[in-house]
Parts: sequence; C-alpha cells; structure tokens
Amino acid sequence: MKFISKLISYSTLGSRFPLSSAVSKRLNHMSPNMLQKSPYILPNDQPVVALECTTAFNGLTSKEKKYAHYLSQAAWNGGLIALVQTSPESPVIYSLLHRVFLGQSLEKLKKIATEDAKLTEDEFRALLVYVSGVVSNAGNYKGFGDTKFIPGLPKEKFEAFISRSKGLSDDPHGIERAWKKVSDAMYSLNDNEKSLGFAGKGITTYFSGNCTMDDAKIVNEFLKVKSLPAYNTRAYKAVKDGVTHYQVKLASVEFPADSSQESENFKGAEFSIIYGDYSPILKLVNDNLRKAEEFAANENEKKMLEYYAKSFQSGRLDDHKEGSRYWIKDKGPVIETYIGFIETYRDPSGVRGEFEGFVAMVNKEMSAKFAELVDKAENFLPRLPWPPSFEKDRFLRPDFTSLDVLTFAGSGIPSGINIPNYDEIRQSEGFKNVSLGNVIPAHYKESKTPFLSEADQELLTKYRVNSFEVQVGLHELLGHGSGKTLRRLEDGKFNFDIESVLNPLTNEKIKSWYEPGETYDTKFTDIGSTCEECRAECVGLYLSLEQDILKIFGFEGDAAEDVMYVNWLSLIWTGMGKTLEMYQPETKSWMQAHSQARFVILRALIEEGEGLIKIEETENGTNLLLTVDRSKLRTVGKKAVGNLLLKLQVYHSIGDADGMRSMYGKYSEVSDEGPYPWAKWRDIVMAHKQPRKVFVQANTLVKGEEVELKNYDSSQEGFIQSWVERFPDTSMDAVLEDIYDKNIAYFKS
Repeated sequence: MKFISKLISYSTLGSRFPLSSAVSKRLNHMSPNMLQKSPYILPNDQPVVALECTTAFNGLTSKEKKYAHYLSQAAWNGGLIALVQTSPESPVIYSLLHRVFLGQSLEKLKKIATEDAKLTEDEFRALLVYVSGVVSNAGNYKGFGDTKFIPGLPKEKFEAFISRSKGLSDDPHGIERAWKKVSDAMYSLNDNEKSLGFAGKGITTYFSGNCTMDDAKIVNEFLKVKSLPAYNTRAYKAVKDGVTHYQVKLASVEFPADSSQESENFKGAEFSIIYGDYSPILKLVNDNLRKAEEFAANENEKKMLEYYAKSFQSGRLDDHKEGSRYWIKDKGPVIETYIGFIETYRDPSGVRGEFEGFVAMVNKEMSAKFAELVDKAENFLPRLPWPPSFEKDRFLRPDFTSLDVLTFAGSGIPSGINIPNYDEIRQSEGFKNVSLGNVIPAHYKESKTPFLSEADQELLTKYRVNSFEVQVGLHELLGHGSGKTLRRLEDGKFNFDIESVLNPLTNEKIKSWYEPGETYDTKFTDIGSTCEECRAECVGLYLSLEQDILKIFGFEGDAAEDVMYVNWLSLIWTGMGKTLEMYQPETKSWMQAHSQARFVILRALIEEGEGLIKIEETENGTNLLLTVDRSKLRTVGKKAVGNLLLKLQVYHSIGDADGMRSMYGKYSEVSDEGPYPWAKWRDIVMAHKQPRKVFVQANTLVKGEEVELKNYDSSQEGFIQSWVERFPDTSMDAVLEDIYDKNIAYFKS
C-alpha cells in the first residue's frame, strides 16, 4: 500500500520501517525533558545567531556583488557534497526534509503539526531544531564533535507530521521512497553508529563499511605510487574469490579522456580508479564559477576560478593547486573566496578533504592590524623555541585579512583559516591567513563560563573577543605559517645540512625526514590534524606574552596584561571545561581535533606548570573551580608551553610520527590516574554542557540588474526560511538520493 493512502492511519506505517525495539521503546516512553537531556538529541534551547554582514556587503560595487553572488551559489551547491561525506543516510534525510519544508510556510506546517499530527509545542520545536541541525552540520552528525544526533520526538510523531504535509501530496512517491530509506537510520543508535570513524569505532563514507585503518594505509600507498593526492577521493572494498578489490572513487564532472577503469594489481590487491564522484553537484559548482569569472576584478581571480573549474571538471588536483597559486597571488581582494576539498578532520585516516566553500568581504580596520603583524613577523619568528634550522629558509609573506563572512558552506564555520593545505605550496610558495571577523563575536554571544570565579568571568566577558582575535592572528600566521619540514628532494639532495643540523630533543644528527612524495598528512595520518592544531595553539599562547605583539592589536599597559591573561585563561578553561565533551569513553577516542589539542595543552601545563593551574572539585560530583596564577605565565607558563611546542615542531619537521604519537598519546589520555580524575570530571563537564550555536546566513538574490542581500531572524524559523529560499526547488534532492542509491550497498557490507 502506498504512503499517500496512510494519511489517516499513519501509525500503521511504523510497522513497515521499524526501529530496533530497544531504541523505539526508549524514545516512545521518554518525556520531553528526558529527550532533551540525551547527548544524542539537540536541545530545544539551542541558540541561533545571525552572521551580520550587511554593512560590508552594502559597501560593494554592483560588479562585486554579482561576483559574490555567483561564488556563493557555487559554494552552497558544492556544500551539498559534505552531506554525502558525513553518513550514508545524510543525503536522503536532507532531501526528505527539504521536500517537506519547501512545500508550505512554517506557519502552515506548525498548524499541521500541532492540530493534525498532534505534536506538542515542544515536539514541534524539537522537529525544527533537528532540521536546522541536519542543514547546519551537513548531515546527522555534529560538525564539531562528529557524534550522531537523532530527532527529539518519537518516530511515530515525526511520521505523522510528514504524512499530513503538502510535500507528501505534491510528491507522494518521492516522500515515501525517502522515508522508507532513512527513517530507521535517522533514529538508530547502535554502538557503531554513534560517531564517525572506521568500523568498530564508528561509521564513515570516505571508506566502505568493511574498511579499517589497514585498508586505508594500502589505499593511501597506492595513491602515492600513482601520484594521486587523496584529497578528493573515497575508497570502497570488496572481496571476491579470496581477492581484495578496491575502488577508488575520484571526484569529477566527467571521465578524463586518458583515464581507465581497468584494474591493476598492487601488493596483492586489485585496484581500479572510478571518476565521476559527485558529478552532478560539481557541474553546478562549475556553472556558477564560470558566471563569477565574468565579474572577477583581475586576471589572478579569473585564472583562479578557471583552474578550480578545471579541477572539478577532470578530477585533477594539480589544477586545484594551480588555482590556489593564483589565489595566493591575489593580494588584498575586496571579496575573498576559496572552494574545494579542503580540511581533513573527518576522514578517519586523516588525508581526505571535506568539501567547503566560503565568500567574505574584507574588514579593513582589523585587516590593517593583521597586515602590521605580517610586516613584523620576521622579528617574531626567532622568538619561537626551536633553532633556525627548523624554521623556513625565508618567511613567505602571506595576505592576512579579517573578513565578514557572507557565505560559508560545509559542516561548520571556523573562526580563522590558514590555506592552502598543500604542503609543497605552503612550504615554498606561500599561503593566506583569514580571520572570520563576524564569526568571533557571534560565537561568544551570550556564552556562559562555568568553573570560574566571578572575577575571572568578568574579565572573560570583557576581553574574550579581543583576546581571541589576538590568538587567531598568532595561531594562523605564526602557528600554521611557521616551521620547516626537513626533506630529501627529487634529485637526492636535502633541504637542510644533514651533517650539521642536530635534533634539539636528542642533540644527535637528524635520522628521519620526508622522502619525495611524502607530506605531513601522509606521514601523520589520523593524528596529523590535532597535532598541527596543538602546535598552532601553542604558538598563539607563547607569543601572546610579547608586549610588542599586543600593542599591534591596540593594547598596552594594564589592558594588554588583561588581554594576555584572558587569552591563556580562555584556552585553559576550554581545555578543561569544554574539550571533554568531545571525548568518547566507550572507544577511548577524541572526536574533534581542536578539542584534543587543547586538552593536551592543559595536561602539559599542569605536568610542568609548578602550580600555574589549580582545579578543585568544589561540590562533590557537580562543580569545579579552575584558577590560573597569572603571575607565573611569563615564567612557568612560557617554559611549559615552550617545551611542548618544541616537541611538536621537531616531530613535525623530521616526520617522526611514532615519536609524536607516543608523546601526544600520553597527554591525550582521559583517566582517573594522576593528580586529577579526568574520567570522573568528564561527567561534571557534561552536566554543564551548553549547546553550540547555529549561524543564520544571509542570501543574495538577483533583482533585475542588481544583487540584493536578504537577512533572516535569529531563530530556528529564520534559519529554515533562509535554507528553503536558498534551494527553491527539488532538483538537487533527486541528485542526492541517486548518489545514496549508488553507494548504500557499500556501507552495509
């Protein structure tokens, strides 16, 4: 019987697509309050804030607005790829929700929900929160933390709502098909589905469901031999007649004329490279990049977009690298943008990039401060705690700007970026730093800070945004932008004096380095991202002690001392009061690179800090108090973070993944051994957990010959309205479902 015929007796549908009995019973008998306290359900009070960019956008010329519009369209369409990269079911959940919410206004949908489907006000609110969660996180796993979330209302109520929507009557077959595919997965909380990761620890779509880290290693080795970077690939495994077959799926619009799908043997396994992954989506990206090219300000921007489009068309990452080179040359643009397979946080093997794209306008006042920091960077780099032989031969002066974000498509919005991530370009040609200026104040709006004294809370409230701008500047420019990788070159020579350069940790000659074709990501794989974030955070702490650096940002005297103290306090507090939310006790794994990095810094400061940090359990099992002795920051604190920073840089420089893993793993442990019971205190941290903010982004609309900006309310309703107006038809829903249909079998292996 078809779904449309169930409009009256909707509850009978539950028997067709059942949950596991344990999960179903648990959800159906939970009160609204109980549902809201589940770590796998987004709370109804999740804050929503707007990314304000009206002033910056209105300052653009008509040509610049058109450039920004088409770049935004490319980013939004490309961002749909992140859905496919998150979980097997995410594309269809998105498609299902989009079809339903596109069909009617929110006012009418609320009436249907509360009057016809008998949802309570709290259940309807939970429905909206789930929808905005799926859209803002690019799937049903948190973009920050990689843990699954499910709807905060029973499945039968969700089904009742869908069965009475206009979306169903407009497209009964499409809605029925989508619900049947993913209704069970939406609510499933099996142990192997609670977080992202390889089989046994989670789920990933970068690899088929039967792949492990060992499979990832052999696939990465094969790609290295073929001189194919892994950024824009995925890998699926099948075993037939005792022979292992790997399909490497490579993102491209088309099949290159010189490509072959014939398999070849590598280390006893058969490999084939299949082009055309995400093809329909990338075609839309390219259509808009070519439109944007017509409004580019200069030849560098035109070439940049031309090569990005070439890369997405053919799958050749070398073209994206070439586009990135033109992007580096485009100094001080009014509109800044970057797009592609960028950050490797969510690939469990640490080398494949999640698709993202951003468009932003330059904030001239803050950018002037960053420009001064760049001008004086060569004076600051020698202050870092490693010898000159471990620093780049010359400082590559990057463009460093503060931006007001217009569009950021992907699984989350960062506060700062240092790109490109291609090691060979960053080391010898250059990079760019951007601070996303309107994200920082929005992120801290109405934030609460438990575990601190009233005096520290007042200082944090007053200087947190200022201190974070300092930290972002140092983190991106002198953190990610510093340090040398020691390597053997293609001609057999070394980029360092192998006879005289000594390892400062052992005072012995260098015994390891990067061979041709090896990069930081391929050497450090799953720990690479978190170790690099830790290194950059340490640089920010270490150099924020310097008064001449604080002066660049406009702080002198007592104000400078307070900003410096708040910078350290904020990161230390985050290391204790927030990061443990991202630790999974069941699998003993960290779900977020930055969180693990900040916990490592906290542990190192406590170990070597000589009383710098003190943590007390003020109320047994319910509350903590963190205090930092600010008088020791320039002595004890600097020495402790400097020692950690030296280790991070040396292991990074010489490609010693084993040494890094041993050192970093010790500080990453969450147990009750030692002076502080971290495992026990995690329960206290979780009890004080605050929901992350959802950012509402504006839309650009073409009206005649002009482009206008449309803003939305800071609410779940405003967020959903911005989304459906951004994608005003269902054309991409069918594309996403088709990708799901072609791939789902690999995740059920």
